[in-house]
Amino acid sequence: MEVVSEPEFVRQVAKKVDLGERGSGTRARGTVQDFNKLRQECLSNGKLFEDPEFPAQDDSIYFSKKPDRHIEWKRPKKIADDPQLFVEGFSRFDVQQGELGDCWLIAAVANLTLHPNLFFQIVPKDQSFEDNYAGIFHFRFWQYGRWVDVVIDDRLPTSQGKLMFLHSAENNEFWSALLEKAYAKLHGSYEALSGGLTSEAMEDFTGGVTEQFGMNETPPNLFNILLKAYERNSLMGCSLEPDPNVSEAKTPEGLIRGHVYSITRVKYVDNMTPNQVGKTPLLRLRNPWGNEVEWKGPWSDQSPEWRSIPDHEKEELGLRFDADGEFWMSLQDVKHHFTQIEICNLNPDSSTDSDLSAGKKKWEMSIFEGEWVRGVTAGGCPNFLETFWHNPQYRITLEYPDEDDDKCTVIVALMQKNRRAQKQMGAEHLTIGFAVYRLEDPDRLPKPLDVNFFKYNASVARSPSFINLREVSCRFKLPPGVYCIVPSTFFPHEEGEFLLRVFSENQNNMEENDEQIGIGEVDYRVRDQPEPDRNEEKVREFFRKLAGDDMEVDWMELKEILDFAMRKELKNEGFSKDICRSMVAMLDTDRSGKLGFEEFESLLNDIRNWRAVFRLYDRDGSEYLSAFELRQALNSAGYRMNNHILNVLVHRYGTKDGMIAFDDYIMCAVRLKTMIDGAKCEKNTNSLDDYLYSDHLTCTFFRILHDQPAQLVDLQMLWILVLQLGCQCVFPPQTNGFLQTRCQLLEAE
Repeated sequence: MEVVSEPEFVRQVAKKVDLGERGSGTRARGTVQDFNKLRQECLSNGKLFEDPEFPAQDDSIYFSKKPDRHIEWKRPKKIADDPQLFVEGFSRFDVQQGELGDCWLIAAVANLTLHPNLFFQIVPKDQSFEDNYAGIFHFRFWQYGRWVDVVIDDRLPTSQGKLMFLHSAENNEFWSALLEKAYAKLHGSYEALSGGLTSEAMEDFTGGVTEQFGMNETPPNLFNILLKAYERNSLMGCSLEPDPNVSEAKTPEGLIRGHVYSITRVKYVDNMTPNQVGKTPLLRLRNPWGNEVEWKGPWSDQSPEWRSIPDHEKEELGLRFDADGEFWMSLQDVKHHFTQIEICNLNPDSSTDSDLSAGKKKWEMSIFEGEWVRGVTAGGCPNFLETFWHNPQYRITLEYPDEDDDKCTVIVALMQKNRRAQKQMGAEHLTIGFAVYRLEDPDRLPKPLDVNFFKYNASVARSPSFINLREVSCRFKLPPGVYCIVPSTFFPHEEGEFLLRVFSENQNNMEENDEQIGIGEVDYRVRDQPEPDRNEEKVREFFRKLAGDDMEVDWMELKEILDFAMRKELKNEGFSKDICRSMVAMLDTDRSGKLGFEEFESLLNDIRNWRAVFRLYDRDGSEYLSAFELRQALNSAGYRMNNHILNVLVHRYGTKDGMIAFDDYIMCAVRLKTMIDGAKCEKNTNSLDDYLYSDHLTCTFFRILHDQPAQLVDLQMLWILVLQLGCQCVFPPQTNGFLQTRCQLLEAE
């Protein structure tokens, strides 16, 4: 067995980000699985690990059908004598497809074996069938902006004693079968891996962004693109369409159809002939077979073209003519004989110190997570202009052009999250895309951009199409300036989560193009024309009647009074018990559990104004607002919020169709008012701008949203909500120390 140590790249990544979580999957379903801890427990107990999260049973294989035969899960020691993780290292021959339709994954794994640095990032070397063997293994995958450590046991599905799915050409080598199992666990089942694109798996192995270039229509600067990709250690390959009648058909020029050839070098060479002096763009390619099957045309091994190349340049190229599957081709021949070139641009974290000191470059990257929520931020594509502006918006500033250009190279990649893992629940990929708009005078434009902006401004760039793939990406050349990227689904009201990444050659500054949370101007239609209430004295008299001698009302009495005052808007049972309790809890300044007359009157005045605003937007008299109207209504009531807060409000109070009833709208306004008023009290300053956008205010909002003091908030739910906002929690001094400690532990996990 060949022993290979982990290279510098893997050690640096592990030190830099601790390889993400120590859990399995994108959402931990129970206790977070720590590989080292679980292995030590098994060794101490003398037992082999059995994974409760991905059990050895049929539904871990199929979610849509029953197996057509008996399947037996076996450990490698029951399948082969002397099982090994690696037999004589690793290569593409270790990757043999089984019965599963995951050839897209197989191709990516085969490509991964050509890059040891990346391979050992996915397949850690701290495991084997010999030292400290306990039936437990782990693999690392990139998932939507973070590295995830997936723990599995080594029980593998077999039929008649043989592995059913991915396996090695060597009967006793198991790294590839175990890697496939870990990837299946990540997505919920083996069947979830059926059908996909190689680029999807390559991104999960690298955290990079993939681009495809069809050779029938290439950009004029293709070679420059390839040259810069090589300078940044990008993974590159080219492929020929397979022959439908002959497997691995060979062309007259020596190329194999259906193969993916790795591009291992990109170089201009000085070409000196009696008739011509100039530079020729060349690519060095490698056949994954690594044998004598090579290109036979111009610039192939021993071809006469090499005679025109100076000896010093041949030496710099490391030129050799061996039967090793490696050869050179001109860009012109590559475009003529191949069908497609694929580039996987690596995450900046993949660059090591030695790469940078050797002159290699790295991409600059900005990354944001977001979601499309029905009726709130799911506005559809620009065809639906009235709702398009509700989509999440991201402002990006490009200051510095490329070294050799007056424009900036930008790669925009929009990825929808978790759809493959939700396959067993019937989820399919949404049809997604994005548009890019130039902001000529950004400081004078509203945040977010409103419908009028999109009516009178065309996009300067956009995704090639809206398509139902996990990711859509495109490369652009843009002049320095400020731009707004709007990711969207094709149709409005389609819900999903997404990841937006922007790669550029020089630094880019990216932020959400959204409002800050705080207080704004009340709509003049409400402020200048306060709504008269002819029943005001009757309501006061009703309060005195119910309040008794102490002139205070509890939540039940408050409900009676409000139902009387708002009986026209509340046609059924009136305000709910929960809402009335929440109003008392949040407005009860003396903590008596009741509201005095002054507290009640303050609440009633606010409700009258909120009711007036509600009527402005309830144009059809349905007593409901759409979620799109909710933001406008709350803005008119004098409250400013961003998409994160709005999404949470609609998740909590909206119907399945994204509609908000009158009493739920009142509750939204009460919660916002309480959050902002509480922030004023806790922040001893005249300027609220920074504080109102702070993480503490967000956490305060979540506490209020759940009708609980900080000490009683469900810790896991609190942290999930905090993570949903993409913020870190800042606790006020009076917060219970236990909550603070536990949330810090959750963050560490």
